Parts: sequence; structure tokens; C-alpha cells
Amino acid sequence: MASHLFAPLTLRSISLPNRVVIAPMTQFSAVDGVVGDWHFVHLGQFAASGAALVLTESCYVAPDGRHTPKCMSLYTDEQEHAIGRIAGFLHSHGNGRFGVQLCHAGRKASAKHPWEGGGSRRADEGGYPTVGPSSVPLAPSWPAPRALEVAEIQSVEEAFAAAARRAADLGADVIEIHGAHGYLLHQFMSPISNRRADRYGGDIANRIRFPLEVFEAVRAVFPPERPVGMRLSATDWVPGGWDVQSTVHLARELEALGCDYVHISSGGLSPDSGLSTGRAIRWALRLR
Repeated sequence: MASHLFAPLTLRSISLPNRVVIAPMTQFSAVDGVVGDWHFVHLGQFAASGAALVLTESCYVAPDGRHTPKCMSLYTDEQEHAIGRIAGFLHSHGNGRFGVQLCHAGRKASAKHPWEGGGSRRADEGGYPTVGPSSVPLAPSWPAPRALEVAEIQSVEEAFAAAARRAADLGADVIEIHGAHGYLLHQFMSPISNRRADRYGGDIANRIRFPLEVFEAVRAVFPPERPVGMRLSATDWVPGGWDVQSTVHLARELEALGCDYVHISSGGLSPDSGLSTGRAIRWALRLR
């Protein structure tokens, strides 16, 4: 079968010269959510790469939704201006497009940075309270999040929409909504983390209500000629959790609402998945 990797692709009014996409790569290098020269160089280098689309790392829509204090965010004018600087450079010096991935970490917020060993960040370490669909902790060593009230769920949807407006204003060609890796939208989808008894919990129709409402809120404010997609974890790798069939069902619901693509990954919600991670690259060269 012939490869379509270098074939052009059109999403709404966006013409991509090929199907090479630079996926989000979290750098843990922002200051109060504001990106600086590190991100400018990291993302700017891809202007000359030939990739058709460059996506930011997870970009958080609210202060209490940040995975760590050093994560890129998009809820202030300063944050918007800083990301806009990167967008302008990519548009001026490459033939690819620029996308922003919007996220809320939910119960995975207030985490330590990788070089600190990961895990939950205590209040005396600069941590902040977390929220989720239910008061179910990520792991025994993590604090239980506070379950969101219905009115607060609507406020989070508004935060996604406000960030989407900022993304449009700073020049983003594409928005990707992060609904994977155990972050807030994924937490609502999975029966492992969602124990609600209201219209946002229970059967799959209720559990996917919040992600679908977030998509609608973003789609309503982002220019109609620009595409919006969503990243999904296809499975939790835990019996009784979110699975491939659920992902197919959600993808069809998203398509009916005008979703332009789904970006498929997996895992990230439960430490019971049995999946192990480690360093992908070992040093092959030692400087002397």
C-alpha cells in the first residue's frame, strides 16, 4: 500500500502540504504560564522542518487546571502575546501551520516536575487544590480532588471557550482539545474516575456529555474556516474502564458536531493499567 505521508491534506480552509505533524511535547519551562525564549527556539525550529502542522504542548485554560506550575497556559493577555510571538515566527518562516492544544489537568493538576520525581505537589511546595468529576484520587499517594459542581463544569467550558478565542486572536490555525492521558475531559469519560450520579455521570451518554459540550463551546467561538480536533486515549488498559468501543462511539458523536480529526493515544488515567514507561533514548555519545 502506497504511503500517504507526503500527500496534501485539506481541513476546512487549511491546506497542509503533507501529513507530518509535530505532536505536543511538554517542556515544563513556562513562568506563570508564560512561554519564553526556550519555547520560541523549541517550536520555532520546526519552521524549517517541512512539517505541515506544529502543535504547542498542552496549553492550560485555568490556573488550577495546570498540570505543573511551569506549564504553558492561555488565560491571560501576557500568555496570549507570548504564544502569538511563536505563531508569527512560524507563519513568517515556514510553510506549515500552527496549532494550539487546550487542556485542563483536573485531578492530575498541581504535580511536581519530572526532575523533582513527579507525584503530587503539596501546598507548602507551591501546590494548589485540584478538581475532578468525582472525589477519586489518581493514586493512593495523591490527594482526592474536589468534585465539580454543575455550575463549575459550565465555568470550565467557558474557560476552554475563552482560551479558544485567544488562540484565534494570536493566529492559531488549528485547535486541538486534549481529551486524553487522564486529564480532566478523560476523567469524565472513564467510569474509573467518574462516579457521578447526575447528568454528567453513569452511562456513556452522560460521561461524554462534558467533553462534547467543551468541543461545542470551542467550535462556536473559533473561526468556522479553521479546524478543531480532539486528542483521545483509545483505552485505559484497565478492565471496566474506557475502551476502544467507547472511543469509536465518542468519535462518531464528535464527527456529528463538526470535529475535523481525532488524535489517538492511550492510557494515562490509572496506575492500574500495568503499562510501564521509561527513557526512550539512551546516551550513545559521551562528551569528553
